[in-house]
Amino acid sequence: MPELALRAPSGRGAGVEPEATTRAVRVEPVMGTVVSVDVRDPGEWSAAMDLVVAWFHRVDAVFSTFRPDSQVSRLGRGEIGEAECDADVREVLALCAEVAATSRGCFDIRAGGRLDPSALVKGWSVERAAAMLRRAGARHFFIAAGGDVVAAGGAAPGRPWRVGIRHPERGDRVAAVLAVSDLAVATSGAYERGAHIIDPRSGLPANGDLLSMTVTGPSLTYADALATAAFVMGEAGAAWVPERRGYDAFAVTRDRRSVWTPGLDAVLVR
Repeated sequence: MPELALRAPSGRGAGVEPEATTRAVRVEPVMGTVVSVDVRDPGEWSAAMDLVVAWFHRVDAVFSTFRPDSQVSRLGRGEIGEAECDADVREVLALCAEVAATSRGCFDIRAGGRLDPSALVKGWSVERAAAMLRRAGARHFFIAAGGDVVAAGGAAPGRPWRVGIRHPERGDRVAAVLAVSDLAVATSGAYERGAHIIDPRSGLPANGDLLSMTVTGPSLTYADALATAAFVMGEAGAAWVPERRGYDAFAVTRDRRSVWTPGLDAVLVR
């Protein structure tokens, strides 16, 4: 397993570097969070953004665990079977089973006694939205939904996107800043929604030695799910993440240390 750097980068602010001469921006409250889309390619992007926003609302309608009429809620209650669900639901359940099989018991969408694939759905939906923008011709864009991010291309010619990892105890500070291009970033922790991440091994909220866990990699679908599983594992989760090739981890521990895998050294802003 890789060694972990033990350091404490910090700074003010969060999010991305906004400087560019060409921008198309859309901000939409959906899926229990706020989704931001920022395209830096020249051209007219209203139609593409309309499709992306409609996609997120569809995901909310199908996968929300708070809507009793969603397919996921009905499936969880046994009113319908998998075969009666949309292909997207079946795909997500298969992806969740894949991650669960390698998670050492730390990822289970039935933890807590109800069906809840949310730990993968948000990242999966953002990744799908990114594919929609690429099909429309976008090459330089940023999509953020809560702690899940896809950063494509750059914020400006020759300049990567700067993504702030929120400090888990200080909403006005960041624990680190990453300079990234064509990379996914997902963060799990209890700082925004409280103790909502369940440890499948105990059935109780995860209460290990971490305040937050961030995972980077080529796919936001997997980065999102891996961040949840690694958060449940605790500090050992940071060493587990790179077992999946191309993925790295950054964690903030309860004793206020920052630990990360060597693969992040190339993108950490110091």
